[in-house]
Amino acid sequence: MALGNIVRKIHFWVGITCGLVASISGLSGAMYVWQPEFSAALNPELLKMKNIDSLEDDVFLKTASSLATTHSDSISKMFLPYREQQTISIEFKNGKTNYYNSENGQFLGEKSASIVFFEDLLKFHRTLFIPKIGKYVTGTSTIVFLLLILLSGIYIWYKTYSSTLKNGFKIKWKSKKKKFNFDLHKVLGVSFFIPLLTISFTGAYFTYNSYYKKALSVLDSRTILKQETQNKNPPSFATILLDSDKSYDLRAIYYLKDANDNYRFRYIESRFKTQGLRKTKELTVSTNLKTISLTDYRNDATSNRLAAQFYPVHTGEIAGLFGRILVFIAGLIPLTLYITGFRIYLSKKRRLRKFPG
Repeated sequence: MALGNIVRKIHFWVGITCGLVASISGLSGAMYVWQPEFSAALNPELLKMKNIDSLEDDVFLKTASSLATTHSDSISKMFLPYREQQTISIEFKNGKTNYYNSENGQFLGEKSASIVFFEDLLKFHRTLFIPKIGKYVTGTSTIVFLLLILLSGIYIWYKTYSSTLKNGFKIKWKSKKKKFNFDLHKVLGVSFFIPLLTISFTGAYFTYNSYYKKALSVLDSRTILKQETQNKNPPSFATILLDSDKSYDLRAIYYLKDANDNYRFRYIESRFKTQGLRKTKELTVSTNLKTISLTDYRNDATSNRLAAQFYPVHTGEIAGLFGRILVFIAGLIPLTLYITGFRIYLSKKRRLRKFPG
């Protein structure tokens, strides 16, 4: 069997299986791209603050400190203003999540159904709601989509149109349905090859991040400065919380799950900026508040700096609104390719029945 025929069979059979999962992931991912805007629009009473631009970061920290003192050991996680959320939210150990005014700590309400919907949408996007193995199903399908479907598709396109490349980008809008369907499949596939390649490659990171980091570690210098310190006289919890770093804003606090767990303070370069490189800092402290580790983008290894960019690249946020629009459109393409590809297959089957041999 000729190589071209083998590649075509791989393209179809892998496309009809893993391509379906990739289509579902793409569609759910496209929907999630606009989560910040939809969440803010549907929940202004929980997420929005009228005077947010006039508030200094110290105000958020003082309110968070006051709430931490008030609710003490009942807190599981605390999230300070970030992206669409201009308020402070607390996830309690009993599973409830409440929202508070980030200026005065006033109770605003509990988590709404629409916020839960987008949280579930993200879980579905990453795991298809399949317990334990769901993330491996989506992650593996993404890798297969990347290595077999996209690459075999670009190979078929190139072998067909290598002598007249411009024809590979043409759609005859007034042609018959079968021809239009074929043109749409080939043009969308080649036009979105790079965006889909990028989204697939970055998407698989969230399942196989340890392997990605191991591969990226070849870019690190042999001597890496350890960002670990030990406090002989650890500060109080409130002091850590109120500590203002001009380079970063405190984004979240993860409390102890059990006696053997640690506190984690996560920082982001800017609360509301949603484009450019993702720069973060994370402080981990023990139950007696001694510093266990401190990682800072400014001093981090090259591999970790690159790994930090997988999320903004995957969502398109690294390129601002343009990037998000591109990811949204690209997220719809796998389903379109799946439908048009299946119709091409059915059309060929009908033709073979009519003219066997």
